[in-house]
Amino acid sequence: MSQATLSQQPLAFDLLDPQAARNPHPLYHALREKQPVHWSPQLQGWVLTRHADISQALKAPRLVAGPMTMQFERIPEEERKQLTPLRDSVAMWMGHTTHEGHLRFQALLKRYFTPRTVEDFRPRIQALTDSLLDAAAAKGTIDLVQELAIPLPSMVIAEMLGVPLTDEHMLQKWSRDLAAIFSTADVKQLHQSQKSVTEMMDYMRGVLSKYRRSPDSGNILEVFLRAQDEGLVSEEEILANCVLLLFAGHETTARLISRGMALLFDHPEQLALLRQDPSLIPQGVEEMLRYGDIAAMITRLATAQVELDGNEIQPYQMVYLMLAAANRDPAIFPEPDKFDVTRKPGKHVAFGYGSFYCLGAALARLEAHVFFETLLRRFPQVRPAKGTTATWQQRSLLTEDLITLPVEL
Repeated sequence: MSQATLSQQPLAFDLLDPQAARNPHPLYHALREKQPVHWSPQLQGWVLTRHADISQALKAPRLVAGPMTMQFERIPEEERKQLTPLRDSVAMWMGHTTHEGHLRFQALLKRYFTPRTVEDFRPRIQALTDSLLDAAAAKGTIDLVQELAIPLPSMVIAEMLGVPLTDEHMLQKWSRDLAAIFSTADVKQLHQSQKSVTEMMDYMRGVLSKYRRSPDSGNILEVFLRAQDEGLVSEEEILANCVLLLFAGHETTARLISRGMALLFDHPEQLALLRQDPSLIPQGVEEMLRYGDIAAMITRLATAQVELDGNEIQPYQMVYLMLAAANRDPAIFPEPDKFDVTRKPGKHVAFGYGSFYCLGAALARLEAHVFFETLLRRFPQVRPAKGTTATWQQRSLLTEDLITLPVEL
C-alpha cells in the first residue's frame, strides 16, 4: 500500500475500542474537531467525520465502493479457496462490483423502485403491519425486534422478490447468516454464510424459473428477467443480487424501526409529541435516521490520488466514511446531540448520497411511517416491559445492533 500523505501529524484515536461502540459520538466529535480527515494506523485507512468531507467523498468519481471481497484477502490461502463460491457471489453484488456494474444494476432497479410503485405498496404494508400487531396484541408482551421490526420488512421484500410468505421464515434465517459477511472474517461464520448463500441462490433459481413461465408478475424478478432478455444481466448476477436485496431490503428498515422505538422510550417527551400529533411522524422518522446511527459507516477505495483538506489519499487506500458522525456535525445540525422529532429535516446522509443513494430509501421511510402511525394509534400506551432491559451486540467498527427490545403493548 502507498504511504499516507498527511498535512499534519496523525493523532492517536482508538477506533477499535469496544467500549466506544455503544456510544461512538464523543470519539466522533473529537475526531471532527481535531483531525476530521484522519489517517488511522489501526485501520490502515482514512477516517472522515465532517459532513462536508463525507458529502464530497460520496460524489468523488475517484473514490469507489470498497469491494467486500477484500476481506477475503485476510484469510489464509487454503481457507480462502474453500470460500470461493461465496467470494464469487459477493463480487456480483450491486455496490460491490465495478462502478460500471453498480450503475448498470442501479439503472435496472430504478425501473422498479419508482415513487408510484412504492406508494402502491402502502395498502400491503398496512395489512402486514396490522397482521403482526394482531398477533402481538394476543400476547401483550413481546420482543419488538424479533416479532415486529424484523418480520415486517422481511415480508415486504419477500413479496417484492416473488417469494411466498409461507417461506419467509427461511429468508430471515438466511439473512441472519449473511450478516457475517458484513462484519467478520471469522472463517467458521463465513462458511455458514456460504452455505446460506448457496441455498438461497438455489431456492431463487426455482422462483425465477416460475416467473419466467408466468411473466407480468409485477415484482422485481420481472424487471430482472426482462433485463436478461435484453442481454443486460446474466442469471447468476440476478440470483446473486436477489441475495443482496434480501439482506439490504430489510436490514436497514428493521434497524430504523427497532432503534427508533428505543429512542422514543429513551426520550418520553418526544414519544408524547408523536402520540399527540401523528402528523409529526414523517419528521420523527427523519430524526431517527439522523440521530439513531441507522447507517453508521460505509467504505470507499481510492482509484487515483485524491486531495482532501490538504491530505493526499493515495491509490488503493481505504476511506471510512463515518455517516453517523456526519449526521451529528454541528456545522449542519444545530444542537446535534439533541433528539428532536420536531426538527426540520436536514441533509442527513443515512441513505448515502449521489449515485450511491439507497434505492430503497422511499420504501424504508414508508414502512417506518406506517409502522409508527399504526403502533401509536392502536397501542398508545406502548412502553418498555417491566423488569427487562434491551440487549445490544457489537456488529462492526464502532457499531452496535439492538438485539432485543421487550415491550408491553
